[in-house]
Amino acid sequence: MNRANRSTGGSVIRDLLRLRADLAAAIREFFAQRGVLEVHPPCLGPAAMDPALASVAADATDGDGNQLYLQTSPESAMKRLLSAGSGDIYYLGPVWRGGEQGRWHSVEFTLLEWYRVGYSHYDLMAELAELIEHCRISLSKHKATVPAAEGCGLAKRSVEYLSYRQACLDQAWVDPLTASQEQLQEAVTRAGIELHSCAANSSAGSEVNLDRDELLDLLLSHVVAMQLGHSRITFLTAFPASQAALARLDEADPRTARRFELFMDGLEIANGYHELTDPGAQRQRFKQEQQQRRAVGLPVHELDHSLLAALERGLPDCAGVAVGFDRLLAVLLGADSLAEVRSE
Repeated sequence: MNRANRSTGGSVIRDLLRLRADLAAAIREFFAQRGVLEVHPPCLGPAAMDPALASVAADATDGDGNQLYLQTSPESAMKRLLSAGSGDIYYLGPVWRGGEQGRWHSVEFTLLEWYRVGYSHYDLMAELAELIEHCRISLSKHKATVPAAEGCGLAKRSVEYLSYRQACLDQAWVDPLTASQEQLQEAVTRAGIELHSCAANSSAGSEVNLDRDELLDLLLSHVVAMQLGHSRITFLTAFPASQAALARLDEADPRTARRFELFMDGLEIANGYHELTDPGAQRQRFKQEQQQRRAVGLPVHELDHSLLAALERGLPDCAGVAVGFDRLLAVLLGADSLAEVRSE
């Protein structure tokens, strides 16, 4: 999609703003119908623990003198609300992630995140598919400002559920749950992935040693993901336990976590969990992430004590998901990049 194809002159930006407003309105209508409350948690807080995320430091400290950061996600603050009895809640607004710049990345972007008490991750996947259909129908009503149908994502899509294991077997010819480190390395090599261009803190001529999860991430991002979600909504489920993040493990198969990602047209749109509620397990995962950061020379942040305190108070059984608003709009409109759907 090219902005010039929609209109000319000063109406271009207005058309774009209207499309963004229409999508936001559709999202709010969807949740209002279901009694899910919109919340506005603080945009400043502790740094993200996840080694894959870089927090942007703010020129501010809290009352105890601790450095504050622009939030990569409202998750910690929203879980504090959940533990205090908020019930079902959602957030729609900006988040910030350092170092993310490119065709489908931006340091600042708009995120939709919501939590449903008593839901499993499968319940939440079903609701997410319903939300996308609701948004598709809403945007389809504004054909005057939507690009031509050719290449556009506004056609109705079927829903597909695919396990992480099956996707890797189909596309990378390797079993992510049983493969050895050597077999994963062979799969990466077979796919033609250049390790030096992907690994952080590597230099030309130096040996690149990636751990198991880093190899799996490369296979997912460079081989598997691009094949998912074409003419359909694809939910990738049952992630390896080592990539559980803030999800609980699956009791039926502890090798996997109750985590999912949503793909449309080869692009990751959402990431969700049946949320971990065990404070001891979460503390241990945070410590593992600190170790991972230390091992690759990244800043090692303090544990997210506010989130741990929320878990200690008692987080209700719930599922949560984060959706890239800009990416979703881009896919629905058949855009070629985030820049085409952002009012910059």
